[in-house]
Amino acid sequence: MYPANITRQDTRARAALVQTEAYQLLIDLTGRAPDGAALAHPEQNFVTTSTLRFSSRAGMTCVDAIADELLSAELDGKPLDTTAFNGERLPIELTDGPHVLTIVGLHRYSRSGQGLHRFVDPADGGVYLYTQFEPADARRVYANFEQPDAKARFTTSVLAPADWVVLSNSPDADPTPIGDGFARWDFQPTKKISTYLTAIVAGDYHREKTSITSQAGTIPASVLCRRSLADKLDTDRIMATTQGGFEVFEESFGTPYPFESYDQAFVPEYNMGAMENVGLVTFRDDLIFRSRATSAQYESRDNTILHELAHMWFGDLVTMRWWDDLWLKESFAEWASHFAQSRLHTDRNHAWASFSNARKTWAYRADQLPSTHPIAADMVDLEAVELNFDGITYAKGASTLRQLVAFVGEDAFLAGAKQYFARHAYGNTELADLLAVLQEASGRDLSDWSRQWLESTGVNTLSAEFTTDKCGVMTEFAIRQTSAAAHPTLRTHRVAIGLYELVDGRLRRAHRVETDIAGELTQVKQLVGKHQPDLVLVNDDDLTFAKVRLDPRSRRAAIEHLNLIDDELARALVWGSAWDMCRDAELPVADYLQLVLTGVGSETDLTAVSRVLGQVQTAISRYVPAEAQAGLRSQLITGLAGLLRDAEPGSDHQLAFTRALASTIDGPAGVTLLDGWLKGEEVPDGLEVDAELRWHLLTQLTRLGVADDALIDAELERDNTSSGAEHAAGARAAMPTEAAKAAAWQLATATAGIPNETHRSICAHFNQPGQAEVLAPYAERYLDLAELISGRKGVWAENGTVLAQAALTHLFPWPTADEEFLKRLDEWLAEAQLEDSARRIIGECRDDAQRALRAREFNAG
Repeated sequence: MYPANITRQDTRARAALVQTEAYQLLIDLTGRAPDGAALAHPEQNFVTTSTLRFSSRAGMTCVDAIADELLSAELDGKPLDTTAFNGERLPIELTDGPHVLTIVGLHRYSRSGQGLHRFVDPADGGVYLYTQFEPADARRVYANFEQPDAKARFTTSVLAPADWVVLSNSPDADPTPIGDGFARWDFQPTKKISTYLTAIVAGDYHREKTSITSQAGTIPASVLCRRSLADKLDTDRIMATTQGGFEVFEESFGTPYPFESYDQAFVPEYNMGAMENVGLVTFRDDLIFRSRATSAQYESRDNTILHELAHMWFGDLVTMRWWDDLWLKESFAEWASHFAQSRLHTDRNHAWASFSNARKTWAYRADQLPSTHPIAADMVDLEAVELNFDGITYAKGASTLRQLVAFVGEDAFLAGAKQYFARHAYGNTELADLLAVLQEASGRDLSDWSRQWLESTGVNTLSAEFTTDKCGVMTEFAIRQTSAAAHPTLRTHRVAIGLYELVDGRLRRAHRVETDIAGELTQVKQLVGKHQPDLVLVNDDDLTFAKVRLDPRSRRAAIEHLNLIDDELARALVWGSAWDMCRDAELPVADYLQLVLTGVGSETDLTAVSRVLGQVQTAISRYVPAEAQAGLRSQLITGLAGLLRDAEPGSDHQLAFTRALASTIDGPAGVTLLDGWLKGEEVPDGLEVDAELRWHLLTQLTRLGVADDALIDAELERDNTSSGAEHAAGARAAMPTEAAKAAAWQLATATAGIPNETHRSICAHFNQPGQAEVLAPYAERYLDLAELISGRKGVWAENGTVLAQAALTHLFPWPTADEEFLKRLDEWLAEAQLEDSARRIIGECRDDAQRALRAREFNAG
């Protein structure tokens, strides 16, 4: 699905020929051509002049540019023939020596979040532009050599309306008026950076200037958002998190912040969570909370802020040579953000508990899909890269690094990181470069560790095996390690084993052993002679990446007494083990439901609260036969109603239980309740029914078929914002009528120009539990859609990869995916001409559907 693909082989050949030095960019956002004439479509196009300075050997190569037209090109002062430009690349013939290449291109604003995205705020008509270049979309804005190892210094100039805010990768530039209400911003040259890390942000932004104290001195900084969100911008909290991150990372990495400024822009219609552009980080602006947010949401945002800051070292200062080593930045930033949170929080385990409850759950699922891949993956081209921004690269990679820290020790690990930055600053690296410094620092040979953890696939399962005498004393104790047949690697794990006893109304750890295990069975002699506890917790403290199985007594203790465990990280291990067993058809959904209702009310990690409430709803709607769902759903509704009644007014738990109850309700009494809350009737004390909660309640009413277009229109008039428009589109897609589904399908699959976040909302709300009958015709239509996307036909000739991935992922017909459909799907897959990326997504969805069928069969028994 990736347009204008670039292969690893292409970039290696060019790297052997060309050495980049510097770029001079002039980005003209005034709607004018180089001769001053007005562009035919100024809201659609802009002009960039890109001057590249480089040296080369003699040979043929190409320059990358995705443009509507190349207006001119010259090499070393001589005009170039641009007729060979194919919309993606311009071939050039080079001689030995230094060169100057200048290309003037007519480029196109993006509505898909790739390249230079342009957004007009419906709230006030403000215009907002921002760039998103990873992995290879800088060429949508300026001509370049698009590969991460072609680092260069960038000197950027921007022409734009004089009253705009304009930022780039360097500190502030003072605008110089150029007439007609326009100005020119000339930014200072950057350090050597990769093309995908360059950026501009321009438009009617609200900006709050501040500064950061760094080991390098005072760093100018600012926070930006749309004007319509300015009253919600909590700059003080954002900057407090940022300052804390600077202090942790500069001390731990042994290198002061390596750039000259640090701006953070919260931007609209953003495809990702955030992006680590050098000195100018962009975030999706729903991280500016316009409604009541829970502590989990704030902590998640803090983590995102720290993740992007960590990239200034892991990724920006030292960059992978090619995307095979994407993990060298993403796994490390994922680990580093939680490491920083653990240092900044009074309870150092809290961040790792949240990591376990959210990110590791994502990783375990990803590592059991047919598309799993090594952390250090073989990425032959950009299409492979695009799909590997996934749970393996991020969360499994970070989990593996946590295992490495336990294996070599934190001091040795950080010493290796310091040497890594000192040795490779402003350069590019590969796996071997990292292993070299870690081996030097730790004195350990890490080649076998790398083979086991970075270069293999699949997740191991660990379980305790023990015998006891008649007094309950354990006479033998061992850890059994297993692996899936498709991924037979058995690894060396550094693990802790905790023995928990129920005493005085608490389930507390009475004994802990930390040891290395390897192979199928590892004896743990330190636990021989201990009494069998109420709960044996393998992988206590969550040091390794492995699924954990509880023995029968431990399982019962967990189900009945999870709320009595007084440690967040221990509870996270139990939550994760239970969910794994439920997904693997080893724990009945009824037991999982009991576990959730027992433990969620007193769970202090709000990340766990939100996750397990969503998981139990998934378990009931997908893992249970249709005839048994009503009874379990009724139990959940009753349990949630009780939890909501007992929740502290105004608390995070109250909001979480409200949202979960609204998502679960399926009968007339519940409809009356939701409708009353929307009207302000019988609202629980302390609960604020604000914009986000109103949309959630209304969407559930549309799901149940009791709210119509008129109600949605009225709510949209009340919330006339881009967020409101996105919510409204999702609410309409959730309706259980043939007309509503047909309209949503048309918008999601065959209508050009749908904003990316609106499109995602439509796709995400299209399939709903309890709507199998009205959704039945779309199973076959989904197959047709996949072929259109792979063939880039219709709107899919222009729609980007983000929209294609959203459609293929969310529109998969899981409500009707029975054995008959999967048989039909397999026959179709055997014949269909699909791109690898589409085949991968469909394969993942098929695996989820097959897992659901196995679980239904298990729960039927």
